[in-house]
Amino acid sequence: MTQTQQTTKNQSTDQARFNMIEQQIRTWEVLDPVVLDLLGEVHREDFIEASQLGLAFADVELPIGHGQTMLSPKIEGRILQALNIKRTDKVLLVGTGSGYLTALIAKLAKHVDALEIIPELSTQAEARLQKQNIHNVTLYVLDAFSGYTTDKTYDVIVFAGSLQLHPSAAEQMLNIGGRMFAVVGEMPIMQATLTQRLNEGSCRKETLFETCLPPLVNAPQSVKFEF
Repeated sequence: MTQTQQTTKNQSTDQARFNMIEQQIRTWEVLDPVVLDLLGEVHREDFIEASQLGLAFADVELPIGHGQTMLSPKIEGRILQALNIKRTDKVLLVGTGSGYLTALIAKLAKHVDALEIIPELSTQAEARLQKQNIHNVTLYVLDAFSGYTTDKTYDVIVFAGSLQLHPSAAEQMLNIGGRMFAVVGEMPIMQATLTQRLNEGSCRKETLFETCLPPLVNAPQSVKFEF
C-alpha cells in the first residue's frame, strides 16, 4: 500500500468513526463530552479481526467467536455515561470479550478487574490491551458466577451481557456510593439498570432504557413453573 493509499484509508476510517459517534451514539442520548472524546480516542477497529473491519463502526453486535459478541457502540456509550467512572474508581467487569469495553473503562478508571470464562478471548484481549499500552487491568479466566471469590470491593461493577435475575449478591461488593450496570430480563424484554449503593443496608435501582443483549455464560436462571 502506498503512502497516498494509506492516508486515504486512514481518512476513511476517521470519517467512519466520526459518523458512528455523531449518528449512532450521540443520537442515542450519549452527550457526555468525556465519553464522546473517549470513543474517538480508543479505536474500536483495533479490537476486532481484520476480516470485520467493514463492520467496525456499524450499529450491530459483532461476533467475536465462541458464540460471543461485541456490544454495539451505542450501548457501550450509554454504559460509560451512566456509570460516570472517575480516575479513582476500581472497577469489576464481568465479560472481557474483545477487550474494547475493558479498554474504554480502563482509560477512565484507576484499575479494572476483568473476568472472562473463555480463555481464548481473555488471551486475545490481553494482547490487544498491551498493544494499546493499557496496563491498569487484571484479567481473570474463570466463571464469574461460581469461580470468583474475593474480599475486594469496587466503586463500579459492569455486567457486559444480560442476566435473567438482578445480581443482588454483587451489590455487597459495591463501596458506598458505588454504581452497578446490568441488563436484566429475558427476550423480548430486558431493562438496562443502574444500581447505586447508598449505605450499608440499602441500594437505589433505576431503569435506564430497554434493550436486549446476549446472556452471560452460566448466569443464574429464573425458576420456570410448569402446570
